[in-house]
Amino acid sequence: MTADPRLGLRVVHRRYVPYSHAHYAGNLVDGAYSLACFGDVATEVCIRTDGDEGLFASYTDVQFKAPVRAGDVIEIEAEVVRVGNRSRTLHLELRVIARGRPELSESAAQLLEPPLVATTATGTVVVPAAASPAG
Repeated sequence: MTADPRLGLRVVHRRYVPYSHAHYAGNLVDGAYSLACFGDVATEVCIRTDGDEGLFASYTDVQFKAPVRAGDVIEIEAEVVRVGNRSRTLHLELRVIARGRPELSESAAQLLEPPLVATTATGTVVVPAAASPAG
C-alpha cells in the first residue's frame, strides 16, 4: 500500500501584522490572531488536497510560546500529518521572521535568525464527502 500523496503537503503564508491589529500594551496582538492565520493556511491546504475550502473541526494542543506584535512579519505553516476519509490533521506553526526595532528608529526592523516560534497547534479540518477524492 502506497502512502497518501497528500501526507506531508506543506502550505506557507507570510504576512505583515498591521498596527491596527494591536490589542494590548506593547503592541501585542491577541492569541486569536494566530488562530485566524491558521484558519487561512488550512483553507489553502483543503483547496489543494480536495478542491474545497473545508471547515475547521477542532484544535488540540494550542501553545502560545512567544508574543506576536504589530509590525512583525510572520510566517504561518500547515503540514498534513494524517489523512482520513473526510478529515485532514494538520501540524500548524506560526513563526515571527522579522520584528520592528522601535528603540533604533520608528521604522527600523530586523530579520530574526532563527525565526521565533510564536504559536503551535494541531488542527483537524473536514471536507465534504463530494469534494473528497475517496468519496
